[in-house]
Amino acid sequence: MALPACAARALGPPLQPERGAPARTTCPRRHSRVEAELAASRPGAVAASVRAGPPRGVSRGFNSQPLLDEPLKASSSVAGAARTPLFALLPRGRRRRMHDLRRRWDLGSLCRALLTRGLAALGHSLKHVLGAIFSKIFGPLASVGNMDEKSNKLLLALVMLFLFAVIVLQYVCPGTECQLLRLQAFSSPMPDPYRSEDESSARFVPRYNFSRGDLLRKVDFDIKGDDLIVFLHIQKTGGTTFGRHLVRNIQLEQPCECRVGQKKCTCHRPGKRETWLFSRFSTGWSCGLHADWTELTSCVPAVVDGKRDARLRPSRNFHYITILRDPVSRYLSEWRHVQRGATWKASLHVCDGRPPTSEELPSCYTGDDWSGCPLKEFMDCPYNLANNRQVRMLSDLTLVGCYNLSVMPEKQRNKVLLESAKSNLKHMAFFGLTEFQRKTQYLFEKTFNMNFISPFTQYNTTRASSVEINEEIQKRIEGLNFLDMELYSYAKDLFLQRYQFMRQKEHQEARQKRQEQRKFLKGRFLQTHFQSQGQSQSQSQSQNPSQNPSQNPNLNANQNVTQNLIQNLTQNSSQKENRESQKQNPGQEPSDGSASNGTNDYIGSVEKWR
Repeated sequence: MALPACAARALGPPLQPERGAPARTTCPRRHSRVEAELAASRPGAVAASVRAGPPRGVSRGFNSQPLLDEPLKASSSVAGAARTPLFALLPRGRRRRMHDLRRRWDLGSLCRALLTRGLAALGHSLKHVLGAIFSKIFGPLASVGNMDEKSNKLLLALVMLFLFAVIVLQYVCPGTECQLLRLQAFSSPMPDPYRSEDESSARFVPRYNFSRGDLLRKVDFDIKGDDLIVFLHIQKTGGTTFGRHLVRNIQLEQPCECRVGQKKCTCHRPGKRETWLFSRFSTGWSCGLHADWTELTSCVPAVVDGKRDARLRPSRNFHYITILRDPVSRYLSEWRHVQRGATWKASLHVCDGRPPTSEELPSCYTGDDWSGCPLKEFMDCPYNLANNRQVRMLSDLTLVGCYNLSVMPEKQRNKVLLESAKSNLKHMAFFGLTEFQRKTQYLFEKTFNMNFISPFTQYNTTRASSVEINEEIQKRIEGLNFLDMELYSYAKDLFLQRYQFMRQKEHQEARQKRQEQRKFLKGRFLQTHFQSQGQSQSQSQSQNPSQNPSQNPNLNANQNVTQNLIQNLTQNSSQKENRESQKQNPGQEPSDGSASNGTNDYIGSVEKWR
């Protein structure tokens, strides 16, 4: 940009380095200083140098006022207007406000400065505090007060690591019930995963008297043979989750083959192209959607061996299993499922070789589904199959004329259905409860001698638990499902007694094994002791062949010591076994019975088991 002639005359000729002056350097600070000295040596360039401010790289003093605020000289107003930046042309108050805003909004520099100064102050304070502590403890040996810069950085790093660990711990364990902070983890290194699973008391008082055959469930399931496990899936009892465990979570010689995107898995026996599991996720709904006891017992043999000649059919063992749930929770869960559009129209309800008529089993809705129905309408339908569903699906409906309600009085019908459901449930190979997932896993593993890969998970928060009902509605649901309520009470008592019986049997077998190990060790000890005595006797006889053994007092003393040792060991072992049996069965007479005697004692006093 060319300047006017008057401005050029006011400024004078351009500055030229004098002869002998140092040449231009690459260092900007030195170059600026040289230019300033050359400009100061020219008499006409003082005003220009003052207006241009300090040279590049040279800072003003702390108390110096900015030179831009000084009034410009009248003789060089045009040159000052051309050389001064646009920021200097603004009014003084506007320039100051813009300068304050620029400093105020420089948040990055401000945060870095605050963080650096805060950490430095914290490290300095900690250094002095630790120095005082160490000086008090160690006296003249402490030299923390003279820590160098490396020690300060190390201390600061430790403090930051501690703060980071505290923040991470707050994210991982936000509450006071964190597993990592429980002192019980130190007192009980291996807690019992089956105790108080449903947040109830660990002590269980049985209500029903069951025989040893009812409690002992040990199925000789031969997966390589012809035995078959049949899963009776009742709606909204957690059967879908348990069915997935059966096909995906069992340790098998030949695991089930499950493909992505397919619901059914191929569960063949080892070396055979034949299934060992009859369930939704292995064979599908071969006997109808959610087939009940009446349908499965008449359908499964025909489906499995229907293509074979009756004379060539093997003698199979059909092991029926099922899962039950609390009736109120199951009822609410089914209502929510129906609200979302579930109908189960594909269920056949075959009984005595035919499905029920529309007069025997009317429908509760007229449209395609019952979606969006309120709970009151769901409870008001007298033909709703959700009422007492578990009793109906576990009983033999042929005993009451299937779905024909005119065969016998309602009271007698309900009694027959309940007794049939209890009997079928008791004689099943296995049944589990949704509210006891880990105990269900334990009993299944002990019953079929099959282990799961990963443990079951107890979900206490479900769709049914999210439904808030008052006491009146709950009592009405219990009244509509009074048969299911009695069946669930019976099933829960039998389930917990079976669990305690199996646990006690396991403890007795482990104790018997430890006793056998102790006896073996005692025998080894006595054998080595006798061998050492025989060697010492042979050595003494070889040294003194003419001496009579009866005249050797040391030999007699050794024999007496050996006999006393054997008696003491026998007495100690018997006393220890008696003490253990008394601890296991308090209040009973001590006896030297085996594990079978202990299981017989359990039947009479199951509430005293621990």
